[in-house]
Parts: sequence; structure tokens; C-alpha cells
Amino acid sequence: MASILRRFALGVLLLVGAGAIPEPFAGGAFPLASPALADDDDGGDDDGGGDGGGRSGSGNGGGRDGGRGDDRDDGGAFSIFRDLFDPAPPPAPRRARRTAPQPPRPAFAPAELVAIGSAADLAVAEGLGFLIIADEEIGLVGSRLARLRVPAGLTLAEARQRLVAARPAVAADLNHYYRPEAEPGCAEDPCLARMLIGWPRGGVLSAATPRIGLIDTGINLGHEALKDRRIDLTSLSDAPRDPSSKVHGTAIAALLVGASGSRTPGLLPAAELVAVDAFHHERGDDRSDAYDLVRALDIVAAKDVDVINLSLAGPDNEVLRRAVAAIAERDLMMVAAAGNDGPNASPTYPAAYPDVTVATAVDRRYRPYRRAGRGEHIDFAAPGVDVWTAASVSGARPQTGTSFAAPFVTAAIAHLRAGSPELTRAEVKQALAAAVEDLGEPGRDPVFGWGLLRLDRLDPAAGSPPALAIPIEGGLIRPTPIGIPPG
Repeated sequence: MASILRRFALGVLLLVGAGAIPEPFAGGAFPLASPALADDDDGGDDDGGGDGGGRSGSGNGGGRDGGRGDDRDDGGAFSIFRDLFDPAPPPAPRRARRTAPQPPRPAFAPAELVAIGSAADLAVAEGLGFLIIADEEIGLVGSRLARLRVPAGLTLAEARQRLVAARPAVAADLNHYYRPEAEPGCAEDPCLARMLIGWPRGGVLSAATPRIGLIDTGINLGHEALKDRRIDLTSLSDAPRDPSSKVHGTAIAALLVGASGSRTPGLLPAAELVAVDAFHHERGDDRSDAYDLVRALDIVAAKDVDVINLSLAGPDNEVLRRAVAAIAERDLMMVAAAGNDGPNASPTYPAAYPDVTVATAVDRRYRPYRRAGRGEHIDFAAPGVDVWTAASVSGARPQTGTSFAAPFVTAAIAHLRAGSPELTRAEVKQALAAAVEDLGEPGRDPVFGWGLLRLDRLDPAAGSPPALAIPIEGGLIRPTPIGIPPG
């Protein structure tokens, strides 16, 4: 008992000395918590970001749900008395809850091939045991495009080999998946990235109206930035499959043609957008496949567009390669995202096909996006980190990824081709390359390509593109007329 009394007296003296009890027992008051601990620690903004904000807070005390805990654990008077009277040690901190690792996303449709061939080729395929899941005539390649279920007991490689051996003219491959090249999170610091490349804040308005093709996910046509825009939207989603989300497509569409008076003005607000939703949603994943991508390219190419935006990526595919080559034969330009698999990853497609113009991403300090793909196929850099654009339902938010760099290059090409329709694909690329701000090694490099796109240096009315300085053997630089090195 004496020991307990001595410990109690020692505790009171410690409290008095620390100022926790300025006047012990005065007026019957015995405050056991300091005013700072009794106050509501609001710590930060209540808006949690994203589309709708919210009041959940974030970080350490970042909102009303993230502030104080129980006063008994605040390290105040209750803590001292608990230490004095409770000989048991404090409980061990809880272990962080472990989340199960997410399974890898599938790279292709199981037990399925995609093929381009004639009706006779497909009849032979049926005779070999293939089941035609779907097929249609594709004007782009002048043949039929088909999804084929492989015969039971065969691997995909064996089935493909059997089909091509029987019909060598057929282009057949796995029905690979392709996904939007966006990242899930980015800073809450809205910035009109167009200012980085000399693009007018309100977008470019000109007498010539560009027509832009877009192959992406669904688009929220009721969004305030898009509801009055000239958008022709086709959806390829089949009834048995869930439709794609509208997050990515809405963001890309707003970057291209968003209303100039909205929170997310587009780069070319007067342009026409010919869009195809070639994606579907499966197991939390927006994906397209080679079959639907080729169908989408066929639809867009038939509508007389100036350029096609492809903010998506996936593996090399024989059928997709043939469709891309057919597009190029029509002198139609395609812009693809470089991909977000990292600087050491293998090139992604369609970006790595030779007839595609490739966009990589930089931040507002001209630094390369840390996850952007690199390689000799990179053509131009454009803003792609914390790019302010439309959210899927309403309002706006910043987005990050090479997906969001591609529309800047697409818009520049559309603007140039609308003003000078006589320019060929090579000449348009030449003009863009001559107007860049070189950020990396002199000339073209695998990080930035030719350099940062600059609209304020571009002359769309020029009868022929300006000369381009290209490094030659020996390290010298000299002006070179129309035509740039392949790729």
C-alpha cells in the first residue's frame, strides 16, 4: 500500500512539474488533458480528391476521420496514470493488414485465335475443327476477320500452326488483349498542360475542321465538356459482355474536343470526333482484343478522318499488324501511346509498328514520365503527368500516363493536316519534328524521340515543311529537306 501511495504522489508531482495541473484541485477542477489534445485536429482539406471529393480525409490527420484517437492513448495524463498503476506492458502494435496479391491480367483470350482470310479459308478452318465464334467482312484489308475457337486437345500454338499450314495466305494469331495506358493515381494539382507546349488555353479554332478518329473505351456524352460536341460514337460491345467503363475514353475525348468554356477545354474544340468503343469490362479490367481493334480501325478508316488516336497498348499481333499496314497505305496517320510498362520493358503495340507515330510523356518540368516505355520507335514527347481533363461522371481530375500524351500529338497532326491536306504522312512528321524542343541527346533519342512537341513553333500553312536539322556521321548537324529517317 505504501508503495502505491508513493507512486501516486510521484505521479502528481510529475504532473504539476509538467504544467498539466497548474493549480491542483483548484475550484474542484482537475484537467487531465491539455487544450491542444482536446481541440479537433482537422489537419488538412476535407476534400479527398477524385470526382466527388468527400469528407473522409487522407494521410495523417488529413480529414475529420483522420484526426484524434481516444484521449486515453494521447500520451497525456491518462497515459501517466496507466503507466503508474498498470504493471502490464503496452500492447504490441497491430500488424498491417496484408492484401492478397492481384493475379496477373490475362494477355489473350483463352482457346481462341483471330484470323484474316477469305470465305474459303474460313470454310477450311471449319473442316479442321475450328469453330467460328464471329466473323465479318473488313473493307480495310479486303478479307474476312474471324474469331476462331481452337479444336479440343490443341494448344494455341499448335492450332495456329495447323491453320497456317493448311492455308498459308491466312494471317492468324492469338486474340491478344489491349488496354488503356493510364495510371491509377496522380497528384491533386490541376494544370493546363497545353501551356507547356505553347498550345492556346482555349484550344485551336480554325476555318478547316479536323476529323479525328478515336479508338478507346466508352465516352460519357452527357459530360459538361462533351454534351454539345460533334462526336460520332460507335460501340462494339457484344450483349453477353459487360460494357467498358467511361473513365478513360471520356478523359481522352475531352482532351481532344472538350468545350472551350468548360473546366476541361479541348485542344481542338471545333473538331469532329469519330469514336469507337472497342473495349469491354471483365473482372475489373477494361480490355479490347485484336478482333475488336481491327473492326474499330475498319470503321474509323472508312469515315475520312485526318488521324487516329490509339491510347492503348498490348503485344505484337499478326492480324493487327496487317490492319495497321493497310491504314498506312491510305496515307492515314495513327498516333499511339508509348506504353507504361517502364523504361526497360519491351516495346508495346501498336506503337512499335513502323507506320505509327509514337507519343511519350513528360511532366511539367520536362522530365520523362518514370514508367514510360523507351526505344528507337519513340517519336515525340508531350505532357502526360497530372494532365487536367474530364472525370468519367462530372467535373475534372488530373490523369497520368502515356495515354494522355498521345492526344497532344494527335491534335497537332489533325491541325496540320486540316490546314495543309496536301501534306503526306512523312511531310507532316517532318514538320512536327522540325518544331520540337529538343530535351535529350541532340536529335532523336530513345527517351524523348525528336523532342517536346511545340505548337507555337509549328507553321500549319507552310507549303512545305521547314528544313530539319538531323545529326549525320561524324557528329555534324546539317539541314535536311523533306523526309525523315524511317520509324
